[in-house]
Amino acid sequence: MNQVIGGVDTHADVHCAAVIDQVGRLLGVRGFGTDRLSLGQLRAWMEGFGVLEVVKIEGTGAYGAGLTRHLHDHGIKVLEVSRPNRRMRRAKGRSDSLDSQAAARAVPEGVAGVSPKLGSGAIESGRVLTVSRTGAMKARVAAINTLKAMIVTAPTELRSSLQALHSRQALIDTCAAFRIGASDAADTTIATTLALRTLAKRIRPLDAEIAETDGQLATFGMGVDTTSALLVTIGDNPDRLRSEAALARLCGVAPIPASSGKVRRYRLHRGGVRPANRPLHVAVIARLRYDPRTRAYMERRVSEGLSKLEVIRCLKPYLVREVLRALRQDYRELRGT
Repeated sequence: MNQVIGGVDTHADVHCAAVIDQVGRLLGVRGFGTDRLSLGQLRAWMEGFGVLEVVKIEGTGAYGAGLTRHLHDHGIKVLEVSRPNRRMRRAKGRSDSLDSQAAARAVPEGVAGVSPKLGSGAIESGRVLTVSRTGAMKARVAAINTLKAMIVTAPTELRSSLQALHSRQALIDTCAAFRIGASDAADTTIATTLALRTLAKRIRPLDAEIAETDGQLATFGMGVDTTSALLVTIGDNPDRLRSEAALARLCGVAPIPASSGKVRRYRLHRGGVRPANRPLHVAVIARLRYDPRTRAYMERRVSEGLSKLEVIRCLKPYLVREVLRALRQDYRELRGT
């Protein structure tokens, strides 16, 4: 049978799929639902045109995540495509059908052939727990800041009693324990006390939620802030990263030229997944503090005329190399190869 290529423009309720042959001729376009049965029908429809070589999907990390996992489970190669550029859309127009055809033709044209994250293992579990934890942390910080700001404008007697508490936990416990009897609702002291008690009681379950999530993250062997962010960026299939340079670019630490005139220098690539840059920065700073080899490297490069910030930028790609090597070794041991 002839080999064919699929392209899918994904949405919340409908996926628009297109199939082309090896020379780019359109064989068919059709819409499917997003439930499990419809995903199977989409795959069977594509395979009806020939041997399905690859499926190119727009939005593998969002609406196309379920389809990506389904195709991978059936041994079909999946690549991720970027949204068609504005220049192309202005020239050819925009529709789900045109976008799915553009996705399919992106493979032979060599556009954005990136293997997506699978989103089906322990790393994906860590990602969703981290997202939940981040939301709880933001809500907790907002509640604490609101509580402290309200104390500043509270009636004098109430403010004085609360400002005498030096521990934040003591402040929260005290506000949560307020007892309010029946009284005039227009009384400012009563209203402020009620508001402070409400905020304090809002913070307590958030503390418990964060602690529970931290415990779940620990079961995956991840640090809550640094290691988990890096692993989530890499995904459950690190073999999709073809080289150290690919991971460096994904994490936004790939050096790119930024020279002008007599100045010869490099800066770090500003794209990629920005949350992955932070754990690398934290790790480099920790090594500069505790690792003699890293401190010696810093001193040597500074003596050569580099600033400390430039040396830190140089250290990040080296750290990426170590991370990828260690991760690949662990991955091989996990698979028993």
